[in-house]
Amino acid sequence: MLFNPVRQALRNGFRCITRFPRVWMTFVLLGLAYSLFQFATFTPIQSSADLDLTQVTSLPSWNWPRLSEVWTETPLPTLENVAGIFDNATTTYPLSVVAAVLILVNWRGLHGALVGALRKRYRFTSLFIYLILLLSALASLLKPIVFWRLPEWGGLVPAAGLLQISASVDAIAFIFEYLFGVYIQVYLIMVCFTWIRGLSFEEGELFRFAMRRFSYVLKWAGIVVFLSMILVRVPLLLAYFMNIPNVLDYLPLQRLLMCLLIISFASVQVSLALHNENLREAIRAHRDFVRRNGGRFGWFLLICALHFFFIMAWDAIARGAIADRLIGLIVWKFIFVSVRGFITGWLLASWVCLFRQYETSRIGQESWIQY
Repeated sequence: MLFNPVRQALRNGFRCITRFPRVWMTFVLLGLAYSLFQFATFTPIQSSADLDLTQVTSLPSWNWPRLSEVWTETPLPTLENVAGIFDNATTTYPLSVVAAVLILVNWRGLHGALVGALRKRYRFTSLFIYLILLLSALASLLKPIVFWRLPEWGGLVPAAGLLQISASVDAIAFIFEYLFGVYIQVYLIMVCFTWIRGLSFEEGELFRFAMRRFSYVLKWAGIVVFLSMILVRVPLLLAYFMNIPNVLDYLPLQRLLMCLLIISFASVQVSLALHNENLREAIRAHRDFVRRNGGRFGWFLLICALHFFFIMAWDAIARGAIADRLIGLIVWKFIFVSVRGFITGWLLASWVCLFRQYETSRIGQESWIQY
């Protein structure tokens, strides 16, 4: 950590998140919201004994698994977290429901900024893109309603039909949830960039500015979400309508392929966010970036992987020791989400600093964010 060639970017990333804590607190907030949703849905409190504080005080007597027993659970989540730094670093549900409402009611002018940016950037195809975003936002709004009302609809629709409806809504809502995560990432990249340049900003204007820059990232995000739908979501959805043997067995491989794709084009997102360029130019710039800075980029990937591996390993060990201790699970989940959110925010800020540091040769050739 002290002698690697990207230490300056890592140090600058830490300085950035101390100046703007929202960079890491955003990931903590989204992570805690998702954990709370999972807890309320899948871990109901059965009795007061579930909240017995002696579960925590008996920590020395817990049966802690060894790393050698749980390490197989860590490589894929580690790779997904590394890929998230270059794409979408967090799960946005259930706060994506709130985001859908805010965008539809034009909170801080975001809906108007989105429509204007799409019209300017994509012209005739902007209507088609907007309809996809609108449909997926409506599906995101319906998702919690369908989920909570599903048991009451059992007498009206066969069980298989209910599962097909809920799976279809979930698949469509995934588009908005993913793109909202990408918008959050673009917004945080803008926050980091303003710190690097020493700029001041008005909060509402930065939200709208990030939405305009999001329209440039949207073409790459559309490719990622399309491939994710084809490789991951569609096979799972079709399994509700037809017999697809062992569909879940292919899921780890599908997730692995998506991670490798994102890492292979790591700088495309940040390049589109910070430059007025099209996708072809961003891919060409990524190729040049890796060719000139392959060693530094490799070091950054290694540092990301080491941090996330140890976080995932600690999580696997702690969950194995906690077992069915509800209080212990709640305390650990809060710690885990907070630590992972802080590390994710730090690494994202460091990535923007690293990219900016070694992209200075392009300043005379490219237009930096003007729209």
